[in-house]
Amino acid sequence: MPSLENTKVTVIGLGYVGLPLAVEFGKRYPTVGFDIKAERIAELRSGKDSTLEVSPEELASSAMLEYTNDLDAIRHTNVYIVTVPTPIDEAKRPDLTPLIKASETIGSVLKKNDVVIYESTVYPGATEEVCVPILERQSGLVFNRDFFAGYSPERINPGDKQHRVTTIQKVTSGSTTEVADFVDALYRSIITAGTHKASSIRVAEAAKVIENTQRDVNIALINELALIFNRLGIDTLEVLEAAGTKWNFLPFRPGLVGGHCISVDPYYLTHKAQQIGYHPEVILAGRRINDGMGQYVADQVLRLLVRKAVNPVNARILILGLTFKENCPDLRNTRVIDIVQALREFTTHVDIHDPWVNAEEAAHEYDLKLVHTPAHEAYDAIVVAVGHKIFAELGTEGIRKYGKPNAVLYDVKYIFPKTDVDGRL
Repeated sequence: MPSLENTKVTVIGLGYVGLPLAVEFGKRYPTVGFDIKAERIAELRSGKDSTLEVSPEELASSAMLEYTNDLDAIRHTNVYIVTVPTPIDEAKRPDLTPLIKASETIGSVLKKNDVVIYESTVYPGATEEVCVPILERQSGLVFNRDFFAGYSPERINPGDKQHRVTTIQKVTSGSTTEVADFVDALYRSIITAGTHKASSIRVAEAAKVIENTQRDVNIALINELALIFNRLGIDTLEVLEAAGTKWNFLPFRPGLVGGHCISVDPYYLTHKAQQIGYHPEVILAGRRINDGMGQYVADQVLRLLVRKAVNPVNARILILGLTFKENCPDLRNTRVIDIVQALREFTTHVDIHDPWVNAEEAAHEYDLKLVHTPAHEAYDAIVVAVGHKIFAELGTEGIRKYGKPNAVLYDVKYIFPKTDVDGRL
């Protein structure tokens, strides 16, 4: 096992999680950022980050960081940190393909005394049950004798410029007591917020997967309340603001639950639970509610059109926002697509405008063609699906200019007063 003094780090995967981490390690240790995408490496070498998580100035400040997609360039390092995505497949089962491929890559260069740390969200047991056997098979080395493992779950919040990798407390763990101490010290050397050393890798894995499961279930409760209050003719936000005057009321809001964490991680936990013979009820019920909110929004918009005597068939509808959250370009698992698909089932004509989104990525991921500049007085309904600052600054007056005189304005994100819109969750 290396000491901090001779540590040389490789970060596998340079996306929203891996790049900020590599930048911080590169300020203190010789660090290699590895990614299989040659275009991503070229972009970073030019001093640019298309995810907008790291500024050109921050990239330049990481003096000991280099980027590569060449496997030979990481052979000399002794700590490998895996930050690849862990998505779900169409059946909502964990898709460990990126994690398996990353483990195979590391296994081909693994040496005696090296340490492999996983940050990707997984179910409890995945590191030692799935990843470690691959490392052993590929390297011919023996776990906890020739090489070691750790797990330190990522806590990156895309688009958040206040809560950065160094200012969020980090959970750490290792496959032996000595390795746990090393992993903890390694992260503590760059994380100003400090660390929390878990007693085992499985505990650290479980801690990560329940963080977002808890948020998912809480949001599902508020979404279900919104469904109830809508039928009662009560404004949900008014209710939440009134209830929020109690000191211990949790300030969740209804909405679409997408992204790479909250809408995905619960399925990793429920998958493992079902493997061991337990059928989770609350978690899956929450997932069903949250997965249905896109359809609900579409239904509400169509109802409002009918109330205004507008035939939904062939109606023109503008969706403002496609990313999974505000003020970032991240399209991963965005649930705005559910609104689009539901509206198009009624043969409406849907245009999507999002200045944060790369048009080529939208076309590749969702087969969507974005509208660069929406036409004025062209739409029968406008749906503000993402709370980008640019939309808030337009105000309802600016947004309504896109609509016909009788257009419906629906606010998914509660960024406008209820008196200024025709409907909201």
